[in-house]
Amino acid sequence: MTEWLAPLMFLCLIAFLLSGFPVAFALVANGLLFGVVGIEMGLLKIELLQALPERVLGIVRNETLLAIPFFTFMGLILERSGLAEDLLDTIGKLFGPLRGGVAYAVIFVGALLAATTGVVAASVISMGLISLPVMMRYNYDPRIATGVIAASGTLAQIIPPSLVLIVLADQLGKSVGDMYQGALLPSAILTGLYALFIFSITWLRPAWVPALPPQARQLLPANTAITLRLRLQVACKVLGVLLPTLLLIFLVLGTIFLGIATPTEGGAMGAVGALCIALLKRKLSLTLFNEALANTTQLSCFVMFILIGSTVFGLVFRGLNGDLWIERLLLDLPGGKTGFLIAANFMIFLLAFFLDFFELAFIIVPLLAPVAQKLGIDLVWFGVMLGVNMQTSFMHPPFGFALFYLRSVAPESIKTSDIYRGAIPYVLIQILMVALLIAFPEWVSHLETSAETAAPLQLQLPDF
Repeated sequence: MTEWLAPLMFLCLIAFLLSGFPVAFALVANGLLFGVVGIEMGLLKIELLQALPERVLGIVRNETLLAIPFFTFMGLILERSGLAEDLLDTIGKLFGPLRGGVAYAVIFVGALLAATTGVVAASVISMGLISLPVMMRYNYDPRIATGVIAASGTLAQIIPPSLVLIVLADQLGKSVGDMYQGALLPSAILTGLYALFIFSITWLRPAWVPALPPQARQLLPANTAITLRLRLQVACKVLGVLLPTLLLIFLVLGTIFLGIATPTEGGAMGAVGALCIALLKRKLSLTLFNEALANTTQLSCFVMFILIGSTVFGLVFRGLNGDLWIERLLLDLPGGKTGFLIAANFMIFLLAFFLDFFELAFIIVPLLAPVAQKLGIDLVWFGVMLGVNMQTSFMHPPFGFALFYLRSVAPESIKTSDIYRGAIPYVLIQILMVALLIAFPEWVSHLETSAETAAPLQLQLPDF
């Protein structure tokens, strides 16, 4: 019985979660229950649970996690300031003459919103309200239209300043700045793969992604003679829309990468920058400010309670030698590092059907990280890879949150089955991206050194 207590504890946690019981309370209840059982069986000392208050205080004092409310607040202010509307309207008209132009615009704007708001719900809902009616009006295939909106919204999960990268950095014991820099190239490649998929559709099924008619893509009034002066006016209009976004991206990410600010300080500057943009656009009001504060507090409390719950669970689980059970289980897999990476990503992919990225990061990642470290896997590379994989938690039919967000704003003429079917190609693209990261670890570079990440492949090369 003592040998199976840790596996039984893990299975009970899965049962708790599948029952729909709140995650934070499921973690605490499961941890305390098996803590009492372990003490009664003589496997644990009661002094172990006395470490809990100090651990909880350590969570509250964690400055890295302070970046989460800052970036959340920044995203909520920007989402309500009309930034997405301006970007989609202008960029959509620029790409309008191309087949699939609106879809390209959604991907481009989704990447920009991800680099500023970092909130999936805000991106999906904004683009669903603005772009989806346009695509439906001009005969886009519903599966293509809904799929590209949902997938582009999930870019907020991997493009810095992603909240999941902050959490992964904390759980893996790595710098947030390293995780952000490591994710830059993979996130750019993933965005390019989305665009490549749309490009392939323009060749294979051009009727599914038509170009906008001339009257729908004009940045100037109809029948206006195009002169150099008017071209400059158009350029100024486009620059006027893009400049605040680009400045905010530099204010947040540029200062972090240049070493001027920590991620927490960058988040604070981003929050101030978002307030300034909303003020300049005359969208800032006391109501908006209060709503953003309330939603930020709600999300921050959600994160903190899950983290406290995972701490209770993790303390008892390790006390029962559950970490050694997981370690033996994963170290004995065939294929060494590659076998472990495939198994870990497969586990994350399956659990993403039922758990969101916060729950995966707080419950599963702490169990995988020690094994990855023992195998000599660079944890920044590992974290970015898991971050890409966790995007699928928003896209999995039938429980993906991005699909729910889109369903809530999509017109009734669009079937739910179209939304689910539209998401499938992008889930496959995300899986492909995980495979590419396993095959090409050098794509993940970070502030310390990229040589660490590429080391497993370089050691196999002969000397010349």
